[in-house]
Amino acid sequence: MRLSADLAAFAARIGHSFNRPELLLRALTHASIATPTRPDNQRLEFLGDRVLGLVLAEALLEADPDASEGQLAPRFNALVRKETCAEVARQIELGAVLKLGRSEMMSGGRRKQALLGDAMEAVIAAVYLDAGFAAARDLVLRLWGERIAAVEADARDAKTSLQEWAQARGLPPPVYAELGREGPDHQPLFTVEARLATGEAERAKAGAKRQAEQAAAAALLARLENGKR
Repeated sequence: MRLSADLAAFAARIGHSFNRPELLLRALTHASIATPTRPDNQRLEFLGDRVLGLVLAEALLEADPDASEGQLAPRFNALVRKETCAEVARQIELGAVLKLGRSEMMSGGRRKQALLGDAMEAVIAAVYLDAGFAAARDLVLRLWGERIAAVEADARDAKTSLQEWAQARGLPPPVYAELGREGPDHQPLFTVEARLATGEAERAKAGAKRQAEQAAAAALLARLENGKR
């Protein structure tokens, strides 16, 4: 098969020419539009997550030969979390080429963090299956490069940081409340609010409750540190 114009442009954006274009199409196909003859990207997502983890673990070891496991682990988690994958996906305009069912498209699927993060991992797997580990490694290092260099600033757990912020000011720990859950069981989207005893609060959405809590905590912490009310 030949790639459509939009997928060919996307392949150019990520810097990879596919020998098997069907792999890219599958990586961008969400379950909401999949058929028996057009499989979705979930198996590729599973594989891509592992490839991404190996590449980034190796990159972190090379970047700081003296770092302990305790120092490396939070850096690794910051780089592989779904939020970061979604940020990279937005950077390469992946949402514009996602293949979605009508209902998912109408509900803003092209902007959803969980969908973007999953598809980003699937694209990594597609490159790996198409051209091998070296090509997938080059892709990850190219797209994550600046984040690897600056990961220390993002490595702290947002919920822990917010709790420390509150405790330093004599406040009780923040409270997290699940405000809603939408989507099918295989692709849920949670809305969570992080709130301090003083009333400051922020909300966030993610495909897992823990991720939504972390995102809400990060948003609230950022607002507090910027002095915004």
